Amino acid sequence: MKNHEYSVGLDIGTTKIVAIVGRRNAHGKIEILGVGKAKSLGVHKGIVNNISQTIQSIKTAVAEAQASSGVAIHKVTVGIAGKHIRSLQHSDYIMRDHPDQYITEDDIEKLKEQVKKLVMLPGEEIIHVLPQEYKVDSEGEIQEPIGMHGKRLEANFHVVVGQMGSIRNIARCVREAGLEMESLTLEPLASSESVLTKEEKEAGVAIVDIGGGTTDIAIFKDNIIRHTCVIPYGGGIITDDIKEGCSIIEKHAEQLKVKFGSAMPEMEKDSTFVTIPGLHGRPDKEISLKTLAHVVNARVEEILEMVNTELKAYGAFEQKKKLIAGIVLTGGGSNLKNLRQLANYTTGFDSRIGFSNEYVANDKNQFLKGPEYATSIGLLMESLKIRDKKHSPEQPKPQEVVNEVPAKEETSAQITETPEFRTEEQVIAESGEKRRNKLTIGQKIMESVKKFFEEVE
Repeated sequence: MKNHEYSVGLDIGTTKIVAIVGRRNAHGKIEILGVGKAKSLGVHKGIVNNISQTIQSIKTAVAEAQASSGVAIHKVTVGIAGKHIRSLQHSDYIMRDHPDQYITEDDIEKLKEQVKKLVMLPGEEIIHVLPQEYKVDSEGEIQEPIGMHGKRLEANFHVVVGQMGSIRNIARCVREAGLEMESLTLEPLASSESVLTKEEKEAGVAIVDIGGGTTDIAIFKDNIIRHTCVIPYGGGIITDDIKEGCSIIEKHAEQLKVKFGSAMPEMEKDSTFVTIPGLHGRPDKEISLKTLAHVVNARVEEILEMVNTELKAYGAFEQKKKLIAGIVLTGGGSNLKNLRQLANYTTGFDSRIGFSNEYVANDKNQFLKGPEYATSIGLLMESLKIRDKKHSPEQPKPQEVVNEVPAKEETSAQITETPEFRTEEQVIAESGEKRRNKLTIGQKIMESVKKFFEEVE
């Protein structure tokens, strides 16, 4: 299989590392060729804190993906998250040298490159420069300026920034695992690719990706990215709370959360208990599911309040910025029982659980359509977009045509001289001169009479 026929997404998460290989089928859907998964041992809250362990986990996941897909993996699109991520709004412009020519992709890239030269805080680096709306000369609110004419090209940008050290650590882990990092993508943007519809992005929607170490948020309105952020809490801290609150080991706490955890204590009965095996001959422990739900609820409410703070920061409760499509919950944490109902109550927005089934073809890997793999699928989709762009036939650049005149067929001899092009003013002046030189019948009679009398004299 040729390299450009498939792509690879690599999700370096806090709890798991996933490598997923796929391609686009004839119907435009994603066909999964293979997947590899490994426990993430060197990542904490989205940030690499142990280089060697992370490299080993990446190698394990990639080797499994290669074995299941039957293809060699060389390039990967990698996700990034973590509390070091921040975003800002910025406006910038360029003055075009040839306003009589069409605006092209090169002009857009030139403007983006100018934004990338922004001076950030010490130790920070720009990850994404995302155009929102363009303005060409005096005409604003343009979403696609390519093909238009204008001197001044201006745009509003959503700029995503991260700590240089964290970015370099991810790049080093990927490189030392024997891979080339094709691109680096903010994880909530990747998740939005796999679970959001175009209609939702148009109406206004917030994706809330609850992972193991972080909760990532991306807000869209009018098909434009409006706000992104990373909250440094995820499903992992809920497991820690259960471990401390119920005095059990982490393994049992995670199992309790996944199998019996609930975000709403009022939905659980006091009389329902679950038994946890004792350690080294100690007696078993019984835990009330209602007590468990209270522990879970306290932390989930805290996370949702942070989500609410970010929604307010964007202005989601204003009429013009209202999120008509509400909230889409995804990530492994969204599997928590009754989370959707609590999110509806806490935020005031309708919510749904985000799955990737709209974009992934029906195949044997049905489990990949679950919300816990939304980021992995999104990274694969981002990688496919990059490959599609690289291998699409290059479109000829539009050329400006001046005073185009239809060519006449030459039958007797071929014209060798270059035709002289004249301006519209020259043509009008010459036509007027010809009209003045051309006499009417009446004018000719008057001239003859005048000449006759001159001869008589």
